[in-house]
Amino acid sequence: MRQFLPFLDWLSIYKKAYLPKDLIAGIIVGIVLVPQGMAYAMVAGLPPVYGLYASLFPVLIYALLGTSRKIGIGPVAMDSLLVAAGLATLTITGLENYIALVAVLTFMVGGIQFVLGSFRMGFLVNFLSKPVISGFTSAAALIIIMSQLKHLLGTSVIGSNRFHELIINVLDKVGDTSLIDLATGIMGIMLLVGFKKWNKNIPGILIIVILGILGVYLFGLDEQNIRLVGEVPSGFPTFTLPHLNMDDIKKLGPIALALALVGYLEAISIGKTLEEKSKEETIRPNQELLALGTSNILGSFFQAYPVTASFSRSAINHESGAKTNLASIFSVVLVVLTLLFLTPLFQYLPNAVLASIIMVSVFGLIDFTYAKNLWDTRRDEFIVLLITFLITLFMGITQGILVGVLASLLLLVYRTSNPHFAVLGNIKNSDYYKNVNRFGDEVIVRKDLLIVRFDSQIYFGNASFFKRELTKHIQAKGDGLKGIVLNAEAISYIDASGAQMLINVIHEAHKRGLRFYIAGAIGPTRDIIFNSGIINALQMEYLFVKTKEAVAFFDDPNNVSAIGSRIAYENNKKND
Repeated sequence: MRQFLPFLDWLSIYKKAYLPKDLIAGIIVGIVLVPQGMAYAMVAGLPPVYGLYASLFPVLIYALLGTSRKIGIGPVAMDSLLVAAGLATLTITGLENYIALVAVLTFMVGGIQFVLGSFRMGFLVNFLSKPVISGFTSAAALIIIMSQLKHLLGTSVIGSNRFHELIINVLDKVGDTSLIDLATGIMGIMLLVGFKKWNKNIPGILIIVILGILGVYLFGLDEQNIRLVGEVPSGFPTFTLPHLNMDDIKKLGPIALALALVGYLEAISIGKTLEEKSKEETIRPNQELLALGTSNILGSFFQAYPVTASFSRSAINHESGAKTNLASIFSVVLVVLTLLFLTPLFQYLPNAVLASIIMVSVFGLIDFTYAKNLWDTRRDEFIVLLITFLITLFMGITQGILVGVLASLLLLVYRTSNPHFAVLGNIKNSDYYKNVNRFGDEVIVRKDLLIVRFDSQIYFGNASFFKRELTKHIQAKGDGLKGIVLNAEAISYIDASGAQMLINVIHEAHKRGLRFYIAGAIGPTRDIIFNSGIINALQMEYLFVKTKEAVAFFDDPNNVSAIGSRIAYENNKKND
């Protein structure tokens, strides 16, 4: 049962001492979750109350099925923008139809996550490399910030998921700026930034929400035409089954897949980060997919939109001392109380205040440090980040993710097709054989023997590169060359094309009168050497465990280790 219901794990070992910490953490996270959820619902193009709906059943379900005891689930900026960006490409008439499509999208996101978890396919998220994540996250943050300027200016601005279009649309409406909205938003931003610099433990979001509501109520700012959230429906969301049809499923498929993977990636990355800090490992990746999937599926029945782990709320949850997922249940209780009793207060909340919360929150997603680090150390990966950033910024989030993943895979293909090829030499007074370019005068380089190391698997994509590099070094040695040693320690696999290339290379070496040796092959690689026919071209006695043994045999064929031969000749008939 614990395999399918992880809450039984922490419930069975729960201590009374945990209760105060979970209660405090749950209340603090809940206080942040209410205004944040309402703000992020606006980013998704939904009425603010839908952020509270997304903070109910999905959070409760994850508390029971999730394996991380630290992360805070609920509405987040990234997924909110992805929802808005994905639906912006469709022709939707009326708010009711928009809300109905969001429910369908949420159900699809949950369904994809649940299926991936059922088939144990959590590894797919590995294709979203960190440069891609950083690139589209930074671009998405800028788009979110620009999308909130309409609330800061207190005017209507045509929405878009493209940065340049947002800039044009905002500039077109600058003349209609409401000074009271602008002043309120700027004040909110300044207070939030000031609280963060002064003391991160101060609940800045809660303070500016209270100040915003009090300012409108006490000073009659609503009479000065400040833009307000307006009436927020009280009570729980109604149970409604998403209306599924094939046309909507086809249209929403790409954005649903992106949301499913991005949401899972956020939850896993945040959870793993907090595990490292707490030194407590509980996360099971595939169960996380099942938990998120179930949360989104059931949430779609109660008017929620896609949820995942929040960076800010998870950090607050951890820093507040949460011990178990009971903290999340306490947060849900606070949301329930808000929906039942406190919604009348939020009608006085200025939109500019919510906009300031969003803008300050997502600004932290822009990772300047990581981009600079890649520029200094990994220019190729910086290019991947930059491509993802620019495509996301000027073409769209979905396109940015897809192009970024493609760029990462192309970089991987390039690296594996042009791997490191090293010429080795014997370190003086030792048995070590190292790269001659790294150790210079410390290495003994022989004219009669070429020792090389190939730092990759050999497959169809780099077989020609291997042959070309080896031929180049053979020709550089000249007529004095008598033997070649291939150090295979780094070769983990040889496919059919690579094996045939290696057989041809060995035959060509023999035709030139050169002896060819292979040393250091690990068990699986030795199996391939025996099974693919390489051993027939090489001859068994030319296969060695260590490079020094191959060199010793080259100098004196009678100098061979019995134990070394036994290990080198062992194939897949036995375990390595």
